[in-house]
Amino acid sequence: MSTPPPTRTDRLRAWMLEGLSDMGKGRPGTAPPPPGGPAPSEPSGAKEGTTSAESATEGTTEGAGAASGTGHQGQPWWRVMCLTGVDYFSTLGYQPGIAALAAGLLSPIATVVLVVVTLVGALPVYRRVAEESPHGEGSIAMLERLLSFWKGKLFVLTLLGFAATDFLITITLSAADASTHLVENPHLSATLHDKQMVITLVLIALLGAVFMKGFLEAIGVAVALVGVYLALNLVVVTTGMWHVLTERHVVTDWTTALTAQHSNVFAMVGVALLVFPKLALGLSGFETGVAVMPHVKGDPDDTEARPTGRIRGAKKLLTTAALIMSVFLICTSFVTTVLIPHQEFEAGGQANGRALAYLAHEYLGNTFGTVYDVSTIAILWFAGASAMAGLLNLMPRYLPRYGMAPHWARAVRPMVLVFTLVAFLVTWIFDANVDAQGGAYATGVLVLICSAAIAVTIAARKAGQRRWTIGFGAISAVFLYTTVVNVIERPDGVKIGACFIAGIILISLASRLARAFELRVTDMDLDPMAERFVRDVSHRTARFIANKPGRRDAAEYREKTEQIRADNDIPEHEDLVFVEVTVTDPSEFEASLTVRGEVLHGRYRVLTVESASVPNALAALLLHVRDATGIRPHIYFEWTEGSPFANFLRFFLFGQGEVAPVTREVLREAEPDRSRRPRVHVG
Repeated sequence: MSTPPPTRTDRLRAWMLEGLSDMGKGRPGTAPPPPGGPAPSEPSGAKEGTTSAESATEGTTEGAGAASGTGHQGQPWWRVMCLTGVDYFSTLGYQPGIAALAAGLLSPIATVVLVVVTLVGALPVYRRVAEESPHGEGSIAMLERLLSFWKGKLFVLTLLGFAATDFLITITLSAADASTHLVENPHLSATLHDKQMVITLVLIALLGAVFMKGFLEAIGVAVALVGVYLALNLVVVTTGMWHVLTERHVVTDWTTALTAQHSNVFAMVGVALLVFPKLALGLSGFETGVAVMPHVKGDPDDTEARPTGRIRGAKKLLTTAALIMSVFLICTSFVTTVLIPHQEFEAGGQANGRALAYLAHEYLGNTFGTVYDVSTIAILWFAGASAMAGLLNLMPRYLPRYGMAPHWARAVRPMVLVFTLVAFLVTWIFDANVDAQGGAYATGVLVLICSAAIAVTIAARKAGQRRWTIGFGAISAVFLYTTVVNVIERPDGVKIGACFIAGIILISLASRLARAFELRVTDMDLDPMAERFVRDVSHRTARFIANKPGRRDAAEYREKTEQIRADNDIPEHEDLVFVEVTVTDPSEFEASLTVRGEVLHGRYRVLTVESASVPNALAALLLHVRDATGIRPHIYFEWTEGSPFANFLRFFLFGQGEVAPVTREVLREAEPDRSRRPRVHVG
């Protein structure tokens, strides 16, 4: 199956992704210049600033940029893994503490359950997502392709709400945990006591300020941060294991207390399974892993349709990250559980939100502990930057294509300001508490993983892969159960997600309503017969009849012709060309049009068009004819019966309705000069 050429939106998206790894190649705060070729041509008369290609920044990328799939572009997979790692690996800063609070002495066993779900569930799912969606769109785009009409758009908007929850809580939780490491540092605790809320807000404000200035994420910085952070964690874990081996009573004390609480191994595993949903934020890196796929260097013979090398590299990225994280999760949960008194994990305790930092200071001294704190604060802050970049990438990727991006969303700064203010609000609601935000974070992560599991299950079923369908179906059931339990026990996440969903849908619908009369055709292609019809009318008055296709027999066209001539006093010698628009998916906002010409019943010339909206297709065709021939075309309609308000709703939702006045309004917005505007007649 042939792959369509990249659209302006695709090239913009690719340029944005390419820009994320180019910090330091230009002036701070500036994006790299757009060296790509021109965007696809638009019908003349389209107002500047009305296409979905416009978003945070204008530009294209050379050869479609990182999304082109060419083998010579991109970075080695292990470097791109570090870009994922600033989000995924940074959870080590708070995951052991949250696991200890959620599972108590069962924390290591519950963490083993988490690791099993990671390696047997999430990893196979996202390896399949990498195959099915190799250009960074992820599972949301997979589900988007399976659904059409408004139900598909609303479903995607719902998932975007949970994705926004995931990214936003990443910002607030990471900032809160960074401030915890700062406040609890022995050198600063006396000075910064009770200042955690202020410090968290300052960190978020600093993040927003950097993006207001202009922030391009650097893979090189991510590699350095992840490398140092994992090395320091390895030192802490090794030291902790050494103390466990040399102070064997700590293991004995732990096992004795554990068996006193739970009578047998099966009871322990059962309880661990029940508390597993509270640990689910340890799965946070997979969606980010597929989102950064366009950065992965492929093979020289990779193609846009099948970038085999990039897919292979992305699978290595996902697998290696999951294995590294699994080892660290098991080791850190074990050493923190057996070496740290449980009361230190509680609110106000020195290990709350910083269990590994507690061990670093306790066993390696305050100097090393301070170095560890600085590294943790840096990677947590960078995880927030990665999340902000993800948020800024959501609207250009989806909403403009739906016509649901408000005008203020076309620039980075207003979006950054809005997200920063919302992060302030969330931080205030949760009182900058890491533990309190864990449920909301886990909800966003789990909903996205559920969508991925369901998407790959459907993909396997459509491919006729019975075993994979059963396996992915079972994984989907596990994640659905985990999500439901998490929502029931900690509803904060779904409440925040619901607020985002409601806000996104309301703003999106209001934006689409405000942009209803824009010219939404990005490109137009006429077949030879249609071009011949246009040439034929270039030497006389171009007259078109808007016709809703019915029987399409000779009587229909004859009666329509006689009626239009009589109503508008058109002489017999004047030629009339019928235009018939068939609505495909009215929920789509913009598209390119293909116009086909045909002669029916030996005498009636008919132009047929498929479009998401009848008025927009007609307006675009008229403007094209005007520009191609140099004459003002005329189009003739009949009045539509019914309520004007009901007809407008039909146009807004189904692309039809009161076609004549809407066509005129689209033309009026597209061409302000009345002397050049095509003429609309209604009889």
